[in-house]
Amino acid sequence: MSNPLDALDKSIAELRRAIRDASAAGDSERVGELRAQLRRTERAWDALVEADATTPSTAIPDQPAAAEPRAMTLPAREHVQRALVLLQAPAAPKLIVDVHDAFFPGDLTASKLSSLRRDEERSYRSAPGARPYYLCPALNHDLLSPTRALLTISTWPLEQRIIGPLSPRVNFLTGAIRIAEAIRGMQTAGSKPTPAAMRLLWRFATNIPGAMPPEASLVVHDIGQVIDASLAELEVHSDADHATRTASAQRARKQLSDEQQLFGAPIRQARLKHADS
Repeated sequence: MSNPLDALDKSIAELRRAIRDASAAGDSERVGELRAQLRRTERAWDALVEADATTPSTAIPDQPAAAEPRAMTLPAREHVQRALVLLQAPAAPKLIVDVHDAFFPGDLTASKLSSLRRDEERSYRSAPGARPYYLCPALNHDLLSPTRALLTISTWPLEQRIIGPLSPRVNFLTGAIRIAEAIRGMQTAGSKPTPAAMRLLWRFATNIPGAMPPEASLVVHDIGQVIDASLAELEVHSDADHATRTASAQRARKQLSDEQQLFGAPIRQARLKHADS
């Protein structure tokens, strides 16, 4: 399955390229923003390496999750971070728990996520940047206020953490592709996906045109079909969604403080700034 470190490696490489491009264009403000983001991503990479050195592999174990007691000792925020890294899209607590149960050892319940975002915000306010990453809400594209039902990772670019009108569908399709690729990667490596992983993929596939055979089925038989159908629909929506997110991210960088870019602007302030923009 997809390795969280690989995703962070890719983000680091992309940020370094973006810094070079912004520097060549003479955009010093953008260079500063990207460098700060690069530092946060590199800290997240360091933290994940340290976690992997002291905990079991995140690959699906041959035994039930209860047989991995050391993994259960990880803080809930690290379980959430691993699930989000796999999805690469903002996600609601229920989906985060389902992804964790399907692919990772250890214990994670929705109740553990109820106060997590507030704890993360308090931690940031008490010592900004002390942690390699923070779990933060997605931001509404218009008001740039927090979308409390969706969690993201602070090291993601602003564009990835913003929710526009088409973003829920784009994120759904992105999640379907990532889950399908994780399962296919496990199969290629000789591991058997858990029933929970296959049920999760089926739930996605049944809501994507062309992802399942015409006849009714309770099992996904062709993972490649799910990926191809998801990519086909994603192509329809992705450009418009990306344009909305990009425009909102540019506005957020001008209007919001560093803290607000992570946790959103207060509703009253957000409405005033939206009216002025």
